[in-house]
Amino acid sequence: MSLAVLETARLRLRQFADDDAAFVLELLNEPAWLRFIGDRGVRTLDDARAYIESGPRAMFARHGFSLMVAERAADGAALGMCGLIKRDTLPAPDIGYAFLPRYWGQGYAREAAAAVLDYGHRALGLPRILAITAPDNTSSIRLLEELGMRFVEIIPYERGEVSRLFEHTHRATTNYSV
Repeated sequence: MSLAVLETARLRLRQFADDDAAFVLELLNEPAWLRFIGDRGVRTLDDARAYIESGPRAMFARHGFSLMVAERAADGAALGMCGLIKRDTLPAPDIGYAFLPRYWGQGYAREAAAAVLDYGHRALGLPRILAITAPDNTSSIRLLEELGMRFVEIIPYERGEVSRLFEHTHRATTNYSV
């Protein structure tokens, strides 16, 4: 059974598999993840497997969408994650993404996020998709703006911090195949 959900020119976005634990352990402990997203307490392969099970897999079972592994179509290398998240604290699903630093600056996050936005609107019928980012995460803010997302407001977030809230309303943004 294929776990692929989306394909773009260079990427395949798929559901998480058990053997993604080492990749998750590495990504969730990157300094940028810890600074801009937060410490999820993933320190071992068992922690990473638990994160996959209670996070992306559980969300996919509940909502039909979740974060997905973004892998390079040419060789299957896991580059990062991207997908939709349904948080109790937000009125609509939001897009999330994070890539390993060695893949930054190559357009992968933009390609994955554009495909996820389009998929969320067209295939899932979501009229509104949100995004949140730390106020000082200039790279993420720039990417969201490039995707046509509009800044809405500063909102309270975890641990007494605040986030910038963006929104995207329905319109096709890219081509993908399911």
